Amino acid sequence: MRIVVAHNRYREAQPSGENTIVDAEIAQLTAAGVEVLPFIRSSDEIPTMSKSAKALLPISPIWAPRAQEDLSRLITEHRPDVLHLHNPYPLISPWIVRTAHRHGVPVVQTVHNYRQVCSSGLYFRDGMICQDCRGRALGVPAIVHRCYRGSRAQSALMATTLAVHRGTWRSVDRFVALTSAVADHLRDYGIPTERIVVKPNGIPDPGAPAPLGDGFLYMARLSPEKGLDLLLDAWRRHPDGALGPLRIAGDGELRPLAEAAAAERADVTYLGPLDRAGVRAAVEASAVIIAASTWHDVLPTVIIEAFAAGRPVLGTALGGIPYLVGADAPREPAGTGPAAVATAAPGEGRVALPAGVQAGEAGWVVPPEPAAMAAALPVARAGAARIAPAARARYERTFHPDVVTKRLLDVYASLS
Repeated sequence: MRIVVAHNRYREAQPSGENTIVDAEIAQLTAAGVEVLPFIRSSDEIPTMSKSAKALLPISPIWAPRAQEDLSRLITEHRPDVLHLHNPYPLISPWIVRTAHRHGVPVVQTVHNYRQVCSSGLYFRDGMICQDCRGRALGVPAIVHRCYRGSRAQSALMATTLAVHRGTWRSVDRFVALTSAVADHLRDYGIPTERIVVKPNGIPDPGAPAPLGDGFLYMARLSPEKGLDLLLDAWRRHPDGALGPLRIAGDGELRPLAEAAAAERADVTYLGPLDRAGVRAAVEASAVIIAASTWHDVLPTVIIEAFAAGRPVLGTALGGIPYLVGADAPREPAGTGPAAVATAAPGEGRVALPAGVQAGEAGWVVPPEPAAMAAALPVARAGAARIAPAARARYERTFHPDVVTKRLLDVYASLS
């Protein structure tokens, strides 16, 4: 099987889980005997482009003529079975779908965000969830609010691109939805269910989990939609030291918030940005990983990393987080009264949880509210050792490379 993997890499200065996942997927496919033809562009190329190439940048999200020429040559020379597209912006363009189809090559796209509809791809604006452009022929609200890169001009270009390529996206042969929430988003966009496959990302197996550490780890880009302020508000509702340590890792515009919390309380440590070895050490030092997103986060890689390391997750009930934690299906009530909610995960027995706290197979989810997060923190700390084996088992069954690669090969085979 011969597969073109197309991806516009995000700038290396901006840590990208999507870049990491694409690299890992190429390695997994190659290990499985697939001939991978990378069709990769990088936003880091832009500063070194010639003046003539830069002059075409304003239209590249819509068309990107040089990319289409290069892809045509690649297809003509190698005759791939499938083109697998990840991020097309800004140097590849959704037009790549039309180019592939013109050569008779079917297209698979992994949907990493909501950019079929939302110019920023996040469904998040001004500190809150926003779907103002949903259902519109042209995303005028995105232009008004400068949703793409803080620029009205660039937002107008992206909104126009989404309008022009509505038919392009609807011609994709198969969509890989990373979670059930993304599948719902695609159906709302008009994609038939039979052209959607739910297949999460996978990460390499780090080996047998180390014994649980203590306390909590929050590891994310320090930007508003990732919920650091929500977590710190919840954390401050408990006395200093009552929950064990809270470690914060990452960088971004909210870094001063993390540094201030570490200076304010003895039980908070700011680790800064971490390399891969630092990430592993931080995970192993902790008992529970926190994913406090306040947007419909598609598939936070940190959750899969937590499960691979045998760590349960406490997350918000938004986007793909309930799916990842295994809390996206209704559960039998664990009792009666306002303080009783769903039963705990399999093997926990019938445990009444605080209002708003829902147990899943490999952790817990709560509404994106400080009170609910505060109520869940001691529950997660007390239950971490009990849930840890289930977290590792969920990784092995759902997110291990052997599992996800086989599912992806099945998608390719269904089209070739």
